[in-house]
Amino acid sequence: MEIFANPDTWISLLTLTFMEVVLGIDNIVFISIIVSRLPKEQQGKGRTIGLMLALVFRIILLLFISHIVQAKEPLFTLNLPFTENELDVSIRDLILFAGGLFLLAKSTTEIHNKLEGEEESHEASKPTATLGKVLIQIILIDIVFSFDSILTAVGLVNHVSIMIVAVIISMVIMLIFSKAVSDFVNKRPTVKMLALSFLLMIGVMLVAESFHVEIPKGYIYFAMFFSLMVELLNQKLRKKTDPVHLRQSELVDTE
Repeated sequence: MEIFANPDTWISLLTLTFMEVVLGIDNIVFISIIVSRLPKEQQGKGRTIGLMLALVFRIILLLFISHIVQAKEPLFTLNLPFTENELDVSIRDLILFAGGLFLLAKSTTEIHNKLEGEEESHEASKPTATLGKVLIQIILIDIVFSFDSILTAVGLVNHVSIMIVAVIISMVIMLIFSKAVSDFVNKRPTVKMLALSFLLMIGVMLVAESFHVEIPKGYIYFAMFFSLMVELLNQKLRKKTDPVHLRQSELVDTE
């Protein structure tokens, strides 16, 4: 293809691939948390199917890119209460609003269950979800994340073929690292709580965007990255001050 003979095409491809991977972090986090309720032998299958569904949704949306761009056109206008302002509501706004509410509800439920100790008290009675239910939830959130991702891609690249290649590459990268991310999140309760808080922030951001309040995603990703670094330092400190660890160190010293 002639467009791939142009050096600018490769720069656009690398840029878009990087952006797709970054924007896919929230999708991986959500999938990692939701598949943790499946039996262990089905968790890998759930992650793979979830990411493959995300890939399919993105490619389908790219093939209908002209209609997706039109989804930003206003459907109707709302008069906001207590103000004289009007809000133009589009299909994009409705999707973002519904997706944001879904993330808020799901994250809040997971946090509540974790604080109430449901996971520990029901450890013996797992699984707490079926593959079908998990995939339905993944499909719902994939639609929202795919929609948002494609709108970002449109702003960076003009050729659909480049978008499709970037999406495929980013999904392969996420498939490779999805298990490592999932294990890292689910084996550390405090990190899992951070991940749920991250999804809460994403939910708030989606709802805000549906009301045309733009919140730079860089702020959210930086806040999550900073919190994660602090938590990793805390874990290292707790390991050093743990009584069992200290006793083992003393035994080594005396030998």
